[in-house]
Order: sequence, then structure tokens, then C-alpha cells
Amino acid sequence: MSEGRRGGRVVEITSLANPLVKDIKALAQKRHREETGAFLAEGLKLVIDALEQGWTIRTLAFAKAALGNAMIEKTAARALAAGATVIEASAKVLEAMTRRDNPQTVIAVFEQRFAVLKSFRAAGDDLYVALDRVRDPGNLGTIIRTADAAGAKGVILIGETTDPFGLETVRATMGSIFALPVARASEAEFIAFAKDFDGLVVGTHLKGAVDYRKVGWAKKPVVLLMGNEQQGLTEALAAACSALARIPQAGRADSLNLAVATGVMLFEARRLALSLGNAT
Repeated sequence: MSEGRRGGRVVEITSLANPLVKDIKALAQKRHREETGAFLAEGLKLVIDALEQGWTIRTLAFAKAALGNAMIEKTAARALAAGATVIEASAKVLEAMTRRDNPQTVIAVFEQRFAVLKSFRAAGDDLYVALDRVRDPGNLGTIIRTADAAGAKGVILIGETTDPFGLETVRATMGSIFALPVARASEAEFIAFAKDFDGLVVGTHLKGAVDYRKVGWAKKPVVLLMGNEQQGLTEALAAACSALARIPQAGRADSLNLAVATGVMLFEARRLALSLGNAT
């Protein structure tokens, strides 16, 4: 494997004291991700997904034992041509980088990417998901994956949320983090956005006046606003909604997991939009 056209290089690392190992290992910390604007993706599929979506790769590391694997070597050559550092790593080095036993054969460091909130415009039956102070990385990753599957156009993170580029969140998205734009906003910024949004802003609330199946979803752009796992929506965010909806429950549980509730709402919104769209 030769040097890349834009300055990429290949290095072999066997020592845990190598600075590259320490830098990649440090990406487990949110502060380091924020300082470097980078994050770690694990697994060949995620790395290929990111490259195909045009994300900027800084470093790719693969197990030296995988030399000879045509797909891995092709992906490494692609990263090298893009100017990345490509690391042929021993098993113990990969374990140190990922802080995991039996790590993936391929990992990569990519540059973070956030969408601009004002780029999320109301058009047709476009659907967006907004999350108020979501705290659980698994919930956020699952919601991003589900929103992607439902055909949503983007995700808005409101207030102090878990990091969408944390390792657990990225894993849970199963690659959807690379396909779905994610924007950040303060509560005040989102309320201003909602006021100008030419469509429906539907919030979920235990005191929601409308059964979620009776919201007028179809043929209108929609922002689906979901509240914090423990506290739900703030009063100010609830007041910014054009409709508040509830999911009726028959059992003893008084609430649903945030990712599950978001999935229920997303696919109901998408089902009605598609069914009425196909009927015209």
C-alpha cells in the first residue's frame, strides 16, 4: 500500500505507548471529541457507510491479521487516497484503541458534522424529529436509526443532550448517523424555529389532548417533538407545539421508553402520509 495522493500514510503500530494509540483511545472522552472535532466508528460496515456518504476520514486502523482481506484492503486504500493515516495494528493495539476485548477488525476516526438548523425547511410531507435533552446514548442512537428507517429528513437535539458522536450512540445508529443530518439548538432557538416552521409541530405529552392516531399528519411537513426521558417536555416547548399527542396505554406501565415511543409516533406519521399520498 503506497502513500495517498493527499498525504496519507501507512504505519505499523505494535506499541501501546504510540501517540496515535493514545489519541484514538482518548476519543472515548466527550471532552476530547469536542476539542478535536473527531469521533470513532467501529466496524467495516460503518466505515464504508461513512466513506460512501462523504464524511472526512482522519485515521483508519485495521488488524494486521486481516491483511489479504480484499474488502478491508480496498477500504484502507480508499482512506489512504483521501489523505488518512492508515494503521496496521496488532490485536492488543486495537483493544487499547477501542477499550474493548475482541474489537472490530476495522475502526476509523472521522470528523464530526452538524447540520445548520435553518437548513431544516418545511416542504411536502417532510418529517423531522426533535429531542429535548435526551440523555441515554442507546436511546439517541436507536432514534437516529429509526428516524432514518422511517424516512425522516433530520434530527434536532435541543439543550444539553448526550453526544451523538459518542461511541455507544454511533454503534446504536448502525450507520444511520452518516445518512441523517443532525442539528443542535438551544430551547430558545428551537422555539423560534418552531414558530416559523410552516407545518405541524407535534409534541408528545402525558396530558396530550389528541390520540396520536388522530393527529392530522398527512400531506403536511411535521416536526415530531419528544421530551426528556424522565421529565418530558418543558412547559415552554409544550407551548410551542401546534398539537400535543398521547399514546394510549392499556397495561400498568405509565410510560414508554423514549426510543420506543418515538418509533411508534414516527411510523404512524409516515404511514398516514404514504397511504394518503398513494391514494391520490
